[in-house]
Amino acid sequence: MRYDLVIFDNDGVLVDSEPISNRLLAEYLTEVGHPTSYEGSIRDYMGSAMHRIHDLVLERTGERLPEEFDEVFHGRVFAAFERELKPVAGIVEVLERLVAAGVPYCVGSSGSHERIRVGHRVAGLDRFFGEGRVFSAEDVGRGKPAPDLFLHAAERMGVAPGRCVVVEDSPLGVRAGVAAGMDVLGFTAMTPAERLVGASRMYAEPGELVELLLG
Repeated sequence: MRYDLVIFDNDGVLVDSEPISNRLLAEYLTEVGHPTSYEGSIRDYMGSAMHRIHDLVLERTGERLPEEFDEVFHGRVFAAFERELKPVAGIVEVLERLVAAGVPYCVGSSGSHERIRVGHRVAGLDRFFGEGRVFSAEDVGRGKPAPDLFLHAAERMGVAPGRCVVVEDSPLGVRAGVAAGMDVLGFTAMTPAERLVGASRMYAEPGELVELLLG
């Protein structure tokens, strides 16, 4: 099926940020009194907006994270991005193929606009995502797994949900795409396929993604 809009998740799908972010999140949560492993961070928090991380910690421990948590965490993440961040291997070629084929696309991310902007600049993807192609959980009332972000992106891009496909690597994102009435392609590089239940199809390499999107 040829889609009228491709909505990419950002972290882990476009930019290889999940190893960086989850390493730093696990370290900082441990530092403030909530011991967390790298693997635990990926399992419990990957794909979450910051407010959901706060809610989960409060629910599990009865304690709130420090008021400055987000500011400190983002500062550490952005500094690490400048040193380490790269695009996901093969994604530039995928984007170039979409441009050549004239297929509309955008990004729908749980991250802030600032995080998306910094990541794209460092990874060299900003040339693909100009004005009107970037949508953040900051733009809607509810983040993933609610469908709001993807529905907002589709509306702004002028495409019916049933003509959209979401490219995701997190269980929360897959649930959001399904709830939005969209097909979902699950990227299994960091998340086992069995945790991406609901995805229409799976792929492990960006080369496979080109075939799924363009046939």
